[in-house]
Amino acid sequence: MAVDSTESVAVVAVPFPAQGHLNQLLHLSLLLASRGLSVHYAAPPPHVRQARARVHGWDPSALGSIRFHDLDVSAYDSPAPDPAAPSPFPNHLMPMFEAFAAAARAPLGALLIRLSAAYRRVVVVFDRLNPFAATEAARLSNGEAFGLQCVAISYNIGWVDPGHPLLSDHGLQFLPADVCMSKEFVDFVVQMEQEEHGAPVAGVVMNTCRALEGEFIDVVAAHPQFQGQRLFGVGPLNPLLDADARTAPGQPRHECLEWLDGQPPASVLYVSFGTTSCLRAEQVAELAAALKGSMQRFIWVLRDADRADIFLESGESRHAKFLAEFTKETEGVGMVVTGWAPQLEILAHGATVAFMSHCGWNSTMESLSHGKPVLAWPMHSDQPWDSELLCKYLKAGFLVRPWEKHSEVIPAQEIQKVIEEAMLSESGMAVRQRAKELGEAVRASVADGGNLRKDLEDFIGYITR
Repeated sequence: MAVDSTESVAVVAVPFPAQGHLNQLLHLSLLLASRGLSVHYAAPPPHVRQARARVHGWDPSALGSIRFHDLDVSAYDSPAPDPAAPSPFPNHLMPMFEAFAAAARAPLGALLIRLSAAYRRVVVVFDRLNPFAATEAARLSNGEAFGLQCVAISYNIGWVDPGHPLLSDHGLQFLPADVCMSKEFVDFVVQMEQEEHGAPVAGVVMNTCRALEGEFIDVVAAHPQFQGQRLFGVGPLNPLLDADARTAPGQPRHECLEWLDGQPPASVLYVSFGTTSCLRAEQVAELAAALKGSMQRFIWVLRDADRADIFLESGESRHAKFLAEFTKETEGVGMVVTGWAPQLEILAHGATVAFMSHCGWNSTMESLSHGKPVLAWPMHSDQPWDSELLCKYLKAGFLVRPWEKHSEVIPAQEIQKVIEEAMLSESGMAVRQRAKELGEAVRASVADGGNLRKDLEDFIGYITR
């Protein structure tokens, strides 16, 4: 590819301001910048800082290849999450979502106009929760927009045709948005889409690959809703680390990785529920009892959901008193992390055997791309669907808590039973082997000639045409 063709095109990444969304577009930005493109990442100042602070799997010096732009928005409330809220959806983030949608358009439009005057083409890659970015791209004579699909592409089939044979033949149940998300958030998304009146979009960039969702990609590509759009399956966007991966030179290594180094191969269960979910105190106690009762090694990331501004002081963990006793009781067997954990390095580590997860799409892709099965505990949004996909279609997961029990406290004996199945049984061995095979298939897709490599190069070739 000629160097001047990439240098004459600016790519502007516009993420939705929640960790999983910030993370995916930053990974994509780093991939594109590593291939010589001029990449600009635009978000509110706290979220630019958040994305940079939590980047993982890359040498931090790679961030120097991206130009970051602050989209100033008005002040908003940043309340603490409420673990006892009636809905598991992170409604405490709504003030931030609303402030972003109301105020980010103007500074983004101004940025795009400046770049439009300096580059032959401006390509806006926007989180599909930010439809206003497509409208702003359409105002440019030399602009075009691509939506980034931050959830599984199979999720779209449930939206447009929940009775499709590909779902029914595998016993896959799709739950509509208003069941898994708050009414406030659903109304917010619908209003945004209505206000933009279907701004033109050139295509969709998907954080998935044919090794995981090939059948679903074909069905979506043939659907009338996507006619005239180009689909590029460029996932997994997360880096693929080797089992002996080490923290980048000059960076401190997290203590949990040192602990993992001392554990036998394929012996540790990793437990984490992402950045938008909280467990009730009663559920924390039951999970702790299950981990202790199973007598299996574990790393447990026990932290509350992010605030809108993660840099606000949160004070002492509400679990501090419980943790003092639990840590003493499980010394040598497990480790509890109450801050940010290096998830990619944990999943890549040879001592890690499986991942008990909320089934966010980032975590699902990260786990499968490193060949680790998932103990599925969906919390909200698209996560119940990801659990269905993992357990019934990919057959690389074990269901811990079905969605219909999301308002209940799951007792320790039920959780322990799934842990022991995953870690000790013959059926668990078969699922672990299946996850390993999927991981190998995903890695093959990023090798020279693989589907991911081809789709990524096709996307770059198209936007630099």
